[in-house]
Amino acid sequence: MLKKLFKKTTAAEVSAEKPSAQSGRSGSEKPDTDKPGSSKKAEAGDSAQGKRGKRRGKRSDGAQQPSWSVSEFQVPEVPGKVRFHDLGLDDRIMHAIADLNFEYCSPIQAAALPHTLRGHDAIGKAQTGTGKTAAFLISVINDLLNNPIEDERYLGEPRALVIAPTRELVQQIAEDARQLTGYTGLNVVTLIGGMDYQKQQNQLTGDLVDIVIATPGRLLDFSGRGDLYLDRVEHLVIDEADRMLDMGFIPQVKRIIRLTPQKENRQTLLFSATFTDDIIRLTEQWTYQPVNIEIEPEQVATDNVEQKVFLVSEREKFQILQRIVRLPEAVSVIVFANRRDQTRRLHERLRKGGVAAGLLSGEIPQNKRSQTLQQFKDGKIQVLVATDVAGRGIHVDGISHVVNFTLPEDPEDYVHRIGRTGRAGAKGTSISFASEDDAFLLPAIETLLGAKLPCEQPPEEWMS
Repeated sequence: MLKKLFKKTTAAEVSAEKPSAQSGRSGSEKPDTDKPGSSKKAEAGDSAQGKRGKRRGKRSDGAQQPSWSVSEFQVPEVPGKVRFHDLGLDDRIMHAIADLNFEYCSPIQAAALPHTLRGHDAIGKAQTGTGKTAAFLISVINDLLNNPIEDERYLGEPRALVIAPTRELVQQIAEDARQLTGYTGLNVVTLIGGMDYQKQQNQLTGDLVDIVIATPGRLLDFSGRGDLYLDRVEHLVIDEADRMLDMGFIPQVKRIIRLTPQKENRQTLLFSATFTDDIIRLTEQWTYQPVNIEIEPEQVATDNVEQKVFLVSEREKFQILQRIVRLPEAVSVIVFANRRDQTRRLHERLRKGGVAAGLLSGEIPQNKRSQTLQQFKDGKIQVLVATDVAGRGIHVDGISHVVNFTLPEDPEDYVHRIGRTGRAGAKGTSISFASEDDAFLLPAIETLLGAKLPCEQPPEEWMS
């Protein structure tokens, strides 16, 4: 079924393909107001606008920034690689791309952007770390810049909406969005649970909002209270759809989508690391004539990560963990466990043992989680104990070790976990504990990796 859903996109197909005449959403075109349902959408929006605060006139579009030319950002042509220069992007985005030193597109960016920049819907299968966030953000931002709204606009009425399953992932996407919009004047607003509602509301009422990035629950809170209206959304991005399904968010996502224009009148970009039958059915409901793109990483696990499996008993695990975090080279360590109660106990025991440790799990208030993650980035905390849900949003360079205190029940989570280290060309080490309680999970992980994991006993001196 996956072969049928996903087809590889060749360079020839990209250059030969013409925008769909039916879509009415390519590049600089506006949605066709004669499409079925579009007038109904407009009427619904008009009837609610009486409650919306108005703003007139143009906002800053980045013109006050120092003059800059793309000629200042020279990137040589390389056979087989796609430069951002080759995509016809707005110079204000290219300025931000130059600041970030992005020279060549990643595989998913090279496959998706020629289509999404022309307004097509897209379904992308890609792992975390493949560059999919920049792929959808660049496409959305470029279209917003190419199609500014000259007429009157209303507060709390975003033009683009990005939904992600976890607070940390939302914050990471928002950070990337603010970097890419640095010279555009576009306003990016983040809506997540666990943070002060009034402060987030002030972001919606203080100025026009262009891009909202949110978790499903908090987004529905603002919509239900009449602080946010989604009937003018031009771009809808659903990130990590498989995780949305795992976490039970799909009913909320369905409610959100019903608040947006019909799929023929918006661009929908959906990304997922895996595609179950349930996800495939949802993509058919939510997208309009999408381009299907599958990017398999060259290797499921990077060569920059040395992977080890220690065969230990449950009672030996913590003793070995203490040895690992006291290694001179273990300067920055993430310890993963499957459940919140496990992470809580590990965190308490590490701190009692004199280790500078922080905790990331769903039960920790968001402001505390953000503070802990920043302390970890700043090197004030050596060890971060996390669940998979919280760990999805951890993008920190320089992590030396990842420890799987318990093996993940989903093999995909193993790949996500070890991907926290060995980033940006650095070397990293992954150490997994396999005990009598979870060693049976190893074969599925090895099947996904396509290789056997080296299993060994911990060093003898660590056992004393």
